[in-house]
Amino acid sequence: MPKKQNTFSSLTVLRRRLANRAVHAGWRWMQQAGAVTAQAPGRLRFGAIGHGTRLAFPQGTVFGEPWIRLGDYCIIGEQVTLTAGMMPDLDLGTEPMLVLGNGVVIGRDSHVIADARITIGDDTFCGPGVYITSTNHSYDDPHQPVGKQWPRSEPVEIGPGCWVGTGAVILPGARLGRNVVVAAGAVVRGEVPDHAVVAGAPARIVRRWEPETGWQPPLRTPAPVPIPDGVTPEQLRGLAQLAEAEGAQTL
Repeated sequence: MPKKQNTFSSLTVLRRRLANRAVHAGWRWMQQAGAVTAQAPGRLRFGAIGHGTRLAFPQGTVFGEPWIRLGDYCIIGEQVTLTAGMMPDLDLGTEPMLVLGNGVVIGRDSHVIADARITIGDDTFCGPGVYITSTNHSYDDPHQPVGKQWPRSEPVEIGPGCWVGTGAVILPGARLGRNVVVAAGAVVRGEVPDHAVVAGAPARIVRRWEPETGWQPPLRTPAPVPIPDGVTPEQLRGLAQLAEAEGAQTL
């Protein structure tokens, strides 16, 4: 009797392993097949979608695609909301409402809500859970629910080369310059100059670079050393193994 139980137990484990592998293989296939590109746009008809751009599967809420333009080599993570207009099936005119430059990265679970024009410059990277909106609720009338009052909209502009950290919020009217760093969880409104680091809610400038003085306050860590041209991954792994061996000898 124990032998039979062991046989049944082994078969159960085997079935679970096979089912697990099948589920993961199926999910990987769905991720590949469900991704949106210029060659395979699915049901989405963007105003433009550049070469090498990819929207990961599953996509979040997407509407107003004719007024959304995506540049080349953009990476849009899973469950990212991209919307133009306050609701689907509106005629928003001839000009785009949401424009992403080349090489823009939008992390998973982020939301970009363009009821007025939003422009994100080339090579700007956004971490997961970022919220960028050109519309905000108004609460002028104290006798009406906030959600029923007509919202306010202002264009948003994010310059090239910016980094927007996890969970940051970019509010209507914000204008970020070139190579701005937005700390995780920051809430940004108003204008941010080039080469600035902002943090907090509301966000304020905590560090800035000027040609005459460099970074102020000064950076606390040295700049990373770039990998020399021509170094292969195999050589890097060899150097890492050598460093580990030397470290072990010193212990």
